[in-house]
Amino acid sequence: MKAIELINELKAGGSASERTCDTIKAGDAEKELKKVGVSMFGTVEVIRQAKEWGADLLIVHEPLYYNHMDVIGDDPSPVVAAKRALVEECGMVFFRYHDFMHFRDEDRITEGELHYLGLRGRVEKTPYVASYLFTSEEPVTALELAQRMERDLHIAHVRIAGKKDGKSTKIAACFGTPGGVFELLRDENVEIVLTGEAGEWTLGEYARDAAALGMNKALIVMGHIGSERDGMRLLAERLQAAHPEFETRYFECGEVYGYTDTV
Repeated sequence: MKAIELINELKAGGSASERTCDTIKAGDAEKELKKVGVSMFGTVEVIRQAKEWGADLLIVHEPLYYNHMDVIGDDPSPVVAAKRALVEECGMVFFRYHDFMHFRDEDRITEGELHYLGLRGRVEKTPYVASYLFTSEEPVTALELAQRMERDLHIAHVRIAGKKDGKSTKIAACFGTPGGVFELLRDENVEIVLTGEAGEWTLGEYARDAAALGMNKALIVMGHIGSERDGMRLLAERLQAAHPEFETRYFECGEVYGYTDTV
């Protein structure tokens, strides 16, 4: 199988605008595949590991060059220049799989996060980009969910604002940095909002005050990577099962922050 054939397969069943970020960032689309790597971010360390393993294609969810469309232009940054040189010299095909991952009947990032959290229930679309309503079969508190995230998703520190001990089934799944997070937090039918990144002075304070006023309302902040990488982990598992003709390996990019208790 060629890289472009797998890329076209990944896009099938999804949708994106004409100006999608889901493009080949480097490499020869006609390259025959023997080894395929998958990661959340194509960090320098991930690229080095994938190169050493011998990957022909690296599929990543987020940008290589710190802006949504990976536009480099005449960027004078030595970091961008050095990373670009690394990308070009390694000989791999780089494909960003973002829009076609999210914009389909079942958002594959949301599916992966809920899968590894072991949550069962019903997922419904919202009017907001990449944000979903999840009705859990199992009532769960924000504290229990956060503890499960740290244990099963290996997120070093999950933050909670608002009510920690209220049993809840109405959850907004806003993984990454999607649309409508504040609107869903304000929704009377939503008890817990899960998100990757959040403004403390708006979302955090709203959740804290809501709990102080006796409302069952909580915001759980997982970090951007922690809230999306398990969608890519599930993708790697599925590629491995669907395509035994080439090897597939998931490369863990790790969290972007370090913590004093994990040094």
